[in-house]
Amino acid sequence: MSSLPESPERTFTRKSLPGVGVATKPGKYLPERGDLIWLSFDPQAGHEQAGRRPAVVLSPGSYNGKTRLAICCPITSNTKGYPFEVLVPAGLPIRGVILSDRLKSLDWHVRQAEFIVALPEDTLREVLKKASVLVAPGV
Repeated sequence: MSSLPESPERTFTRKSLPGVGVATKPGKYLPERGDLIWLSFDPQAGHEQAGRRPAVVLSPGSYNGKTRLAICCPITSNTKGYPFEVLVPAGLPIRGVILSDRLKSLDWHVRQAEFIVALPEDTLREVLKKASVLVAPGV
């Protein structure tokens, strides 16, 4: 998806926070791959995650800006030890596990995405690797 142009909506800047990662200054926000965000998962059905909760963005910002959709995985504090859970690293403002098998394509603008912090690269790679078992096995 790198051929998509960067969205003109991305008007905020990121800055490093000691021991935490990055944060945004006020302005319009466009989710980027690896961002931890607050997002509304309502309405939900069946066994889906519900409510306003943290999630990790897996799709690139160029896609998210062009479509206003983002592919996300919810985060829960209810750790069960499932093979698709990925632990949110210590030191981040969110605790819990990323449910890498609960991929959702969501309208991040309508669902009021709010940036929390960028996920460390090694954790993002682990989430993408586990998700790929479901959507692109053997690739």
